[in-house]
Amino acid sequence: MNLTISGHHLEVTPALREYVLTKLDRVTRHFDQVVDVNVLLTFEKLKEKERRQKAEVTLHTKGKDIFVEQAHEDMYAAIDQLMDKLDRQVCRHKDKLQDHHHESGKRLDVDAR
Repeated sequence: MNLTISGHHLEVTPALREYVLTKLDRVTRHFDQVVDVNVLLTFEKLKEKERRQKAEVTLHTKGKDIFVEQAHEDMYAAIDQLMDKLDRQVCRHKDKLQDHHHESGKRLDVDAR
Protein backbone atom coordinates (compact mmCIF):
# COMPACT_ATOMS: atom_id res chain seq x y z
CA MET A 1 0.00 0.00 0.00
CA ASN A 2 1.38 3.38 -1.02
CA LEU A 3 0.67 6.15 1.48
CA THR A 4 1.10 9.87 0.84
CA ILE A 5 0.42 12.40 3.61
CA SER A 6 0.78 16.05 2.61
CA GLY A 7 -0.16 19.41 4.07
CA HIS A 8 -1.42 22.60 2.47
CA HIS A 9 -0.63 25.75 4.52
CA LEU A 10 0.28 23.30 7.28
CA GLU A 11 3.39 21.43 8.33
CA VAL A 12 2.76 17.72 8.78
CA THR A 13 4.42 16.95 12.10
CA PRO A 14 5.55 13.43 13.06
CA ALA A 15 2.79 13.31 15.71
CA LEU A 16 0.16 14.19 13.11
CA ARG A 17 1.58 11.63 10.67
CA GLU A 18 1.53 8.92 13.36
CA TYR A 19 -2.05 9.80 14.29
CA VAL A 20 -3.18 9.42 10.66
CA LEU A 21 -1.35 6.08 10.40
CA THR A 22 -3.00 4.66 13.52
CA LYS A 23 -6.43 5.72 12.28
CA LEU A 24 -5.80 4.21 8.82
CA ASP A 25 -4.98 0.84 10.44
CA ARG A 26 -8.66 0.45 11.28
CA VAL A 27 -9.67 0.92 7.64
CA THR A 28 -7.03 -1.45 6.29
CA ARG A 29 -8.04 -4.05 8.88
CA HIS A 30 -11.55 -4.15 7.39
CA PHE A 31 -10.45 -4.14 3.76
CA ASP A 32 -7.00 -5.32 2.71
CA GLN A 33 -7.23 -4.64 -1.06
CA VAL A 34 -6.10 -1.02 -0.72
CA VAL A 35 -3.65 -0.01 -3.46
CA ASP A 36 -2.98 3.66 -2.77
CA VAL A 37 -3.92 6.24 -0.11
CA ASN A 38 -3.51 10.01 -0.47
CA VAL A 39 -4.16 12.17 2.61
CA LEU A 40 -4.28 15.96 2.32
CA LEU A 41 -4.42 18.10 5.47
CA THR A 42 -5.38 21.74 4.87
CA PHE A 43 -5.54 24.82 7.06
CA GLU A 44 -7.92 27.53 5.81
CA LYS A 45 -8.24 30.94 7.39
CA LEU A 46 -11.52 32.28 6.09
CA LYS A 47 -11.96 35.15 8.54
CA GLU A 48 -10.20 36.04 11.75
CA LYS A 49 -12.73 34.15 13.90
CA GLU A 50 -13.46 31.34 11.44
CA ARG A 51 -10.54 29.00 11.16
CA ARG A 52 -11.23 25.71 9.49
CA GLN A 53 -8.98 22.70 9.25
CA LYS A 54 -9.85 20.18 6.59
CA ALA A 55 -8.73 16.61 6.01
CA GLU A 56 -9.23 14.76 2.72
CA VAL A 57 -8.54 11.15 1.78
CA THR A 58 -8.51 9.52 -1.63
CA LEU A 59 -8.41 5.75 -1.26
CA HIS A 60 -7.71 3.75 -4.43
CA THR A 61 -8.86 0.14 -4.20
CA LYS A 62 -9.19 -2.57 -6.77
CA GLY A 63 -12.09 -1.38 -8.90
CA LYS A 64 -13.06 1.86 -7.12
CA ASP A 65 -11.73 5.16 -5.84
CA ILE A 66 -13.21 6.45 -2.58
CA PHE A 67 -12.96 10.16 -1.74
CA VAL A 68 -13.88 11.56 1.67
CA GLU A 69 -13.41 15.03 3.15
CA GLN A 70 -14.18 16.50 6.55
CA ALA A 71 -13.69 19.94 8.08
CA HIS A 72 -13.53 20.93 11.75
CA GLU A 73 -11.94 23.56 13.98
CA ASP A 74 -9.49 20.97 15.35
CA MET A 75 -7.36 18.90 12.97
CA TYR A 76 -7.44 15.79 15.17
CA ALA A 77 -11.25 15.94 15.38
CA ALA A 78 -11.41 16.36 11.60
CA ILE A 79 -9.22 13.26 11.15
CA ASP A 80 -11.40 11.26 13.58
CA GLN A 81 -14.60 12.16 11.74
CA LEU A 82 -12.92 11.57 8.39
CA MET A 83 -11.80 8.07 9.31
CA ASP A 84 -15.30 7.22 10.59
CA LYS A 85 -16.77 8.25 7.23
CA LEU A 86 -14.06 6.39 5.33
CA ASP A 87 -14.58 3.25 7.39
CA ARG A 88 -18.32 3.27 6.64
CA GLN A 89 -17.72 3.73 2.92
CA VAL A 90 -15.08 0.99 2.80
CA CYS A 91 -17.37 -1.45 4.64
CA ARG A 92 -20.20 -0.59 2.24
CA HIS A 93 -17.90 -1.16 -0.75
CA LYS A 94 -16.73 -4.47 0.71
CA ASP A 95 -20.35 -5.63 1.19
CA LYS A 96 -21.13 -4.79 -2.44
CA LEU A 97 -18.17 -6.86 -3.61
CA GLN A 98 -19.24 -9.95 -1.69
CA ASP A 99 -21.91 -12.13 -3.28
CA HIS A 100 -24.68 -12.59 -0.72
CA HIS A 101 -27.12 -14.26 -3.11
CA HIS A 102 -27.45 -18.02 -2.84
CA GLU A 103 -29.53 -20.20 -5.09
CA SER A 104 -32.37 -22.03 -3.42
CA GLY A 105 -32.52 -25.82 -3.27
CA LYS A 106 -35.42 -26.01 -5.76
CA ARG A 107 -33.42 -24.22 -8.45
CA LEU A 108 -30.44 -26.50 -7.92
CA ASP A 109 -32.66 -29.54 -8.52
CA VAL A 110 -34.14 -28.05 -11.69
CA ASP A 111 -30.70 -27.25 -13.11
CA ALA A 112 -29.45 -30.80 -12.48
CA ARG A 113 -32.13 -32.43 -14.71
